Amino acid sequence: MLTDDKCRYMHAAIQKAEENFKSGNGGPFGAVVVRDGEIVAVAGNCVTSTNDPTAHAEVVAIREACKKLETFDLSGCEIYASCEPCPMCLSAVMWARIGKLYYAADRADASRAGFDDELFYTELALPADQRNLRPIQLLQEEAVKVFDKWVDTTDKILY
Repeated sequence: MLTDDKCRYMHAAIQKAEENFKSGNGGPFGAVVVRDGEIVAVAGNCVTSTNDPTAHAEVVAIREACKKLETFDLSGCEIYASCEPCPMCLSAVMWARIGKLYYAADRADASRAGFDDELFYTELALPADQRNLRPIQLLQEEAVKVFDKWVDTTDKILY
């Protein structure tokens, strides 16, 4: 259901996207994290200004929200993105346990503007052995031993 608050949060994300590229911080993307009707974090893409390919608006907003709320679990939060999240950002939203995702422009709009989101969605839909980047598994038995030790640890923090 569309509410005035949802529109306000999305407008904030879209405004951040425009401010962001005009300031030279990065691409035309913005994101807002909201909890209990309050904006917790607003961020823009800063890939080019930080030389960090993971510094997409959603990821930066999630990092800021986690820092402000002092938690890695953003259950109960919502995220508003000026554009449909790429697979990396969608995964970050899921890992953060954010309960609702709203976006404005979609991946086709991003593609028309010169961004590769659709390429990544297409690649990830393929079986691993058919992708351009084909993963190669090494030393599985050694890595599984670390997981076995993790399972046996009693004072771990689950996430």
